[in-house]
Amino acid sequence: MNDRQTDTRIAVVTGAGSGIGRAVAVELLHAGWSVALAGRRVETLEETGAQVPEGAWIPVRTDVSQPQDVSALFAATAERFGRVDLLFNNAGINGPREVPVEELPYDAWRHVVDTNLNGAFLCAQAAYRQMKEQDPQGGRIINNGSISAHAPRPHSVAYTATKHALTGLTKSLSLDGRPYNIAVGQIDIGNAATDMTARMQTGALQANGSVAPEPVMDVADVARTVRHMAELPLEANVQFATVLATTMPYIGRG
Repeated sequence: MNDRQTDTRIAVVTGAGSGIGRAVAVELLHAGWSVALAGRRVETLEETGAQVPEGAWIPVRTDVSQPQDVSALFAATAERFGRVDLLFNNAGINGPREVPVEELPYDAWRHVVDTNLNGAFLCAQAAYRQMKEQDPQGGRIINNGSISAHAPRPHSVAYTATKHALTGLTKSLSLDGRPYNIAVGQIDIGNAATDMTARMQTGALQANGSVAPEPVMDVADVARTVRHMAELPLEANVQFATVLATTMPYIGRG
């Protein structure tokens, strides 16, 4: 961990130990941001930070579904860096794969809701409190919504419900943030190449019941999009952005 002081912009990235969260954190660090890396496993957070030896970062073990963990995350960020300019609200889980609605255990449903929706709310709430009180006031929140915020995959009721809910959360946060110079937007991502989407290339269940491979895109393209959204002046906001593998079965009939 590099512990140098910086005067650059400060970001909190949740789910920073792998996948999209790691790619975004690395992109921001390369661009000179200071980043609080949040996730459940400190060792994977340290692996993320180690990819940018010159970067200013701290790893903070965080379960976003736990209010005390989220409070500790933002307290650690403010103590180390002095403020929060960006929250990339990224942490999320899929839940059981391809389980029909009638067979989905309640505990599995609750786990997805607690992580994807309640966790996003808790982090946004903590970011609001910090951004409202800091000087200069304000900051930006970017929620990771997913293509599932628009259209479901078969047997994905918990994940899809939480991602649709994130759209409502984004809109409400965006409205409520106006008096405090807090901009809130959402990025909806489809088939970025990560461990979570590896199965897409070998075969994914389609709406007609068939199983077919799907194209993926480089996760670095997602990271660059998030960085573009993050580095806009607070007077401008990308309310919703969709970035996806060009030929994935989303638009039209596939």
